[in-house]
Amino acid sequence: MPTERTSAGDPASTLRLLWRDSLGDPKADAPASPRRGPRRALSVDAVVDTATRIADAEGLDALAMRRLAGDLGVVPMTLYTYVPGKAELLDLMLDAAYARMPRTDTSGRPWRDRVTAVADENRALFARHPWAATVSTVRPPLGPGQMAKYEHELSAFDGLGLDDVTMDDCLTHLLTFVQANARTAADARAARGDGGMDDQEWWEANAPLLDRVLDPAAYPLASRVGTTVGETHGSALDPDHAYAFGLHRVLDSFAPLIEPGR
Repeated sequence: MPTERTSAGDPASTLRLLWRDSLGDPKADAPASPRRGPRRALSVDAVVDTATRIADAEGLDALAMRRLAGDLGVVPMTLYTYVPGKAELLDLMLDAAYARMPRTDTSGRPWRDRVTAVADENRALFARHPWAATVSTVRPPLGPGQMAKYEHELSAFDGLGLDDVTMDDCLTHLLTFVQANARTAADARAARGDGGMDDQEWWEANAPLLDRVLDPAAYPLASRVGTTVGETHGSALDPDHAYAFGLHRVLDSFAPLIEPGR
């Protein structure tokens, strides 16, 4: 289960920070209460960018406000004049990542190409920011990045004869699949890193024990299929293959809604 979720902080503070460039407030990016002494070259964007670099390299567990302050060269209390806390910071980080996503122009292309582009864009997002796949967005950060992302992704389903609720249903189903695959891929990378062995080496190291305890006659299907999969992928799971296979099945599930009668 995700350990973090968006929109967990103070809504008013979060929205003010998310939309600060649109508020026309020259003080929106400045500390709430100026401190005595020389002003540091710090901004909300600098805080968000540094926090994102920490999370990208070490995960969200490493992102403590004290650690972030140290990387920025300020005392921890200074951070709270820019962001109220980690919950609001997480919303800012995710919205900034959304805002920076490349958006493929698929206008005029077949619907499967358009939807595939949306899936690939989100998969690339999770590859750049693995922590983002672990965050629950049931209550999304309603910032400019999120809204631009949603507008772009809905356009892949626009003009296909779907009603508004079904368009959103299809997009949600697609993104849920991509996020689940990204988590699986992250787990696979972590498993390889923990033991210092790739999947094939791990299975070869454990094969002698399995041969002693596993009776293929008792589990004929599991033994046959498991062996075939292992020989094909070099492991019990290949996230790239799972993504390609799953995405095709997701697209096929949309076809009866988009192409009725075919």
